[in-house]
Amino acid sequence: MKTWIPSEREFAYLTWKQVDALPRDETLLVLPTAAIEQHGHHLPLATDTLINNLLLGKALQLLPPDLPVYALPPVCYGKSNEHVGFPGTLSVSAQTFLAVVRDLGASIAASGFKKVVVYNTHGGNTSLVDVMARDLRAEFGLRTFSLFGSAGAPVEGIGAQERTYGFHAGEIETAFLLHASPELVHAEEYTTNYIAQVDHPELLKPEGSAANFAWLTKDIAPSGVLGDPTPATAANGERWSNAAAARIAETFLAMYSFEPRHGN
Repeated sequence: MKTWIPSEREFAYLTWKQVDALPRDETLLVLPTAAIEQHGHHLPLATDTLINNLLLGKALQLLPPDLPVYALPPVCYGKSNEHVGFPGTLSVSAQTFLAVVRDLGASIAASGFKKVVVYNTHGGNTSLVDVMARDLRAEFGLRTFSLFGSAGAPVEGIGAQERTYGFHAGEIETAFLLHASPELVHAEEYTTNYIAQVDHPELLKPEGSAANFAWLTKDIAPSGVLGDPTPATAANGERWSNAAAARIAETFLAMYSFEPRHGN
């Protein structure tokens, strides 16, 4: 798998003696979570994992070199059953995903570390990450943080329809890979599907509202795309990924310095 993470930030490249020398109370460990799943006709199965690595790698390069922040090896497999029926999707159950992250948290705590952030770039994992972050805090006393996607960085120049319903393999994800791994993008295979329309609002929404309907990708998008990749450019991918990396780096600094009002 390609990586943009600096070697000196790779936790798995350290020896156990080097790990033992790290400041346990200060070190922030980043656990990436993503997916291996269909991304339409034009993007690879590893899209979410590649984007996670790209944004995380760029962010780590922006941190002060002496700051003890390290990337753990990613949990590549996620809860991807929304893409059931598409060849190549490798999904785990919610219970398996939670168990893996919980056990990794147990190992982190057993090694004496106090701070961990779960950095997720797959929508199907989002609610599970929120649950497990709380559980890691409660069970092991870890100072646990969750971080998603571009960390709220602005995506300038994208239309309202794509911003709202470009869920999967649309303009943003395609732009990221056109910038970082253009050889993996099959531009001649673009397709467009949307799960809803912003100019025709409905009472029931696909997610993020008080009343949602459960959906599978095959219900809406025979090609597997939920969005429109056609406007994507490498230039926007570079611009948006740099903005995301800056926001992620800023967020890591806040997590590193975070002190709760009460407790440890």
